[in-house]
Amino acid sequence: MTAKTAPAPHRAIDSQRHLFDIPRDIAWLNCAYMAPLMKPAAAAGRAGIDRKARPWTISPPDFFSQSDIARKLFADLIGASPQDVAIVPSASYGIATAAANLPVGPDQEILVLADQFPSNVYSWRRLAADAGASVRTLERSGSPAANTGADWTGLILEAISERTAIVAAPNCLWTDGSLVDLAAVGAACRDKGAALVLDLTQSLGALPFDVKTVQPDFMIAATYKWLLGPYSLGFLYVAPHRQSGRPLEEGWIARAGSEDFARLVDYQDAYQPGALRFDMGERSNFHLLPVAIAALRQITEWGVDAIAETLGARNRDLVDRLAPLGFTALPEPGRAPHFLGLRRAAGVPDDLLARLNAAGVYISQRGDALRITQHVYNDDEDIDRLIGALEANL
Repeated sequence: MTAKTAPAPHRAIDSQRHLFDIPRDIAWLNCAYMAPLMKPAAAAGRAGIDRKARPWTISPPDFFSQSDIARKLFADLIGASPQDVAIVPSASYGIATAAANLPVGPDQEILVLADQFPSNVYSWRRLAADAGASVRTLERSGSPAANTGADWTGLILEAISERTAIVAAPNCLWTDGSLVDLAAVGAACRDKGAALVLDLTQSLGALPFDVKTVQPDFMIAATYKWLLGPYSLGFLYVAPHRQSGRPLEEGWIARAGSEDFARLVDYQDAYQPGALRFDMGERSNFHLLPVAIAALRQITEWGVDAIAETLGARNRDLVDRLAPLGFTALPEPGRAPHFLGLRRAAGVPDDLLARLNAAGVYISQRGDALRITQHVYNDDEDIDRLIGALEANL
């Protein structure tokens, strides 16, 4: 029998700083807070504003063409059909759409993670209160303060039961990058008849994801972080068996025949096919959609696998360099490769972030973790600047 060879590793992506408008004296290591726009994406947005300034250049087909392009690019990124994707303004809008279309009975449970991002919690609290159900918050195992473990997957799998109506989760926690095995969780949800709702704002674009493998009922991702896109825009994947639900809005463009502006007063009960009924009003955003399109095209060209491997290698090197300063991170595979949440037993000064900002270094603090999230626009000089600033201020 012929031995199988291991798949060839993806080529590391060299620093792409030239594509971004980042001054040399700025080390932006804060993608999990907000990604900078690429120069071509920003230019596309400005061109969109210029078109709106001259509305006679916008024709009825333009209300559909850009959203169709963006929808397909996002669908290709996750292995879905374009008709499975709705365009939304935010993660909270997508979560609210899911909550409005999932049945929950009295005495059932909705599972969330401790310290989960609020947008993927508040809608579930409202839904549970209205249905007489409960939200069950899963507390991580191990000792987060010592970065000794955070087995979210095991906790979720153990908690899922016949009482579970919905599991609402991320791919990685927004505070420290601790990882959830979504394929395993998806299989457990299907086995128990529970719905799976995912907020992938902190991972999609930097961590591979395939809807056919995970099979969520709904999946939401805002674009302004790891998708390198604009603020106030996101995408909502809706599984085919959930696409006959009720949208949050009853807009004209989501109705059948909306392409014919002359006949919009011939009101239609039927919607556009698939998940398009869940599109936000005024989805034909003439300055934000071109930004998202440019970003999605570039991410597709780089390849999400290559992005993940590149960032994983850089973050492993950074963990080693920060160890002499007393910082520790969750080990892989319990941590997403693109994400670092660093903790220090001795703590850090209360004004550390302000001191780092004064030195041109930008990171975040979430809970007791310093969150350092680089992307392909970073380089060795950025990391040297970070290390130097930390050494000078600890």
